[in-house]
Amino acid sequence: MSAGVPGKPALMPVADALDLVTSGLSTLPAESIPVADAVGRVLAEPVQARRSQPPADMSAMDGYAFAFPTTLDIPAELNLIGESAAGRPFEGAVGPGETVRIFTGAVVPPGADTVVIQENTARSGARVTITIPVARGRNIRKAGFDFQAGAALLPAGTRLTARDVMLAAAANHPTLAVARRPRVGIIQTGDELVYPGTATGAPSEVVVSNVYGLAALARGVGAEVIDLGLVRDSMEETRAAIRRAAGQGVDVLVSSGGASVGEHDLMAPALTAEGVTLSVHKIALRPGKPLMYGTGTLRALGLPGNPVSAYVCAILFLLPILRRLQGENAPLMPTRPARLGTSMPANDSRMDFVRARLSLAEGLPVATPLPAQDSSMLSALALADCLLIRPSFAPAAEPGAPCEIIPLNG
Repeated sequence: MSAGVPGKPALMPVADALDLVTSGLSTLPAESIPVADAVGRVLAEPVQARRSQPPADMSAMDGYAFAFPTTLDIPAELNLIGESAAGRPFEGAVGPGETVRIFTGAVVPPGADTVVIQENTARSGARVTITIPVARGRNIRKAGFDFQAGAALLPAGTRLTARDVMLAAAANHPTLAVARRPRVGIIQTGDELVYPGTATGAPSEVVVSNVYGLAALARGVGAEVIDLGLVRDSMEETRAAIRRAAGQGVDVLVSSGGASVGEHDLMAPALTAEGVTLSVHKIALRPGKPLMYGTGTLRALGLPGNPVSAYVCAILFLLPILRRLQGENAPLMPTRPARLGTSMPANDSRMDFVRARLSLAEGLPVATPLPAQDSSMLSALALADCLLIRPSFAPAAEPGAPCEIIPLNG
C-alpha cells in the first residue's frame, strides 16, 4: 500500500484496485450469431477449419496446365484438350504432351502438375507452344495451402476483426459462438447537470457530457448501453436509480459523480444501502482518486464527476471489466513503449496518467504532455493521442527517457 498522509487512510495502489475490480469475473453465457454479425464480438469457443483451403490443387494464374515431362525443351508443343475454369473443372485427366486451358482459381485436373502463364505461350488452334522455360510445380496452390481441415484457426477469447470473420467464413462457419454482450447501465449525478441543447445560460449549469463518452467506450468493446438518466443529489433518487439498474439486469452499473466524500456525494452510502459492498474506494491515481467499486445486488463502478477523470478511469477499470466479462484475451492495461518528448518532474504517491500528444522521432513514438492537465478540461482530452503513465514515486526524467503509454486512438 502507498504511504498515505499521517492521520488519513492510505490510498489503494492502482494495480491492487485493478486486481480487485477484475478478480472473480466470469465470462458471460455464449450465444450463436451469424458470422456476418460477428465483427467486434469475442469468441466463446475456438474456431477450427471445417474444410481445407483450397479444397483441391488450384491454379494461381491464367494459363495452361500440363504434366511436366522429365525434361522440358523450349519451345515445347502441347495438344490442347479442354478447359478448366473456376467452378467448372475439366472432366478428365491430362496425359503426356497434353494441356488444358486453365484460369485463376480453377481446379488443376488430374495428371497436371504445372501451370505455365499465358504470356509465356503461343497458341494456334489446338496447339499450345511454351516459349519461355517454367519450373515444375509453378503457379499451383496445393490443396490445404492456406489451412487444412481440422486446423485450429482462432482461439476462444479472440475479439473478432474483419479479417477473423473472413477466415471463419472461409472455414465454412455460418455461425459463431460468442460471449453475450455485457449490459452497462450509466447514470450521471448532480443538481447542476442539464442535457445538451437545454442550457439556459445560468452560471450554475453544467452541460452533461460524461455519459456520452462512457457509452462510446463501452460500445467500443462490445457492450450494450442503457442510459439511466440524470440523477439529482438526493439519497432517495440515487437509491431509486440503483434499483432501476438492478431491475434491468445490468452486468455493470456505471455512475459518474457523487463518488467523493462531500455532503452531496451520495453514491457510496446509496450503494451500501442497496446491498453493494464496496471493495475499492480512493485510489492512488491522478486523475480519478475517488473511484469506487463494489459487488452484491449488482456490480457497480463509481467514477468521478470530472469528465477527464471519468474517461481515464473508464479506460483503466471499466474496459477491463467488460473485456473479462466477454472472456477476451487482452491485458488489463494495454500499454506500449515510447519516449518522453520533454522533461518530467519527480512524481508523488499517486500514479499519474498524463494526457499527451504522440509524434515520431527516428521511427519511435514520442509522448509529449499537453500543457493543460486539469481534470475538467475536455478540450485537452480531445487533443490527446495517449495517456503517458508516470508510476508512483517515479524519479525526474529527461527528454528521450523510456516511458509507457496507453494509446487513445486504437
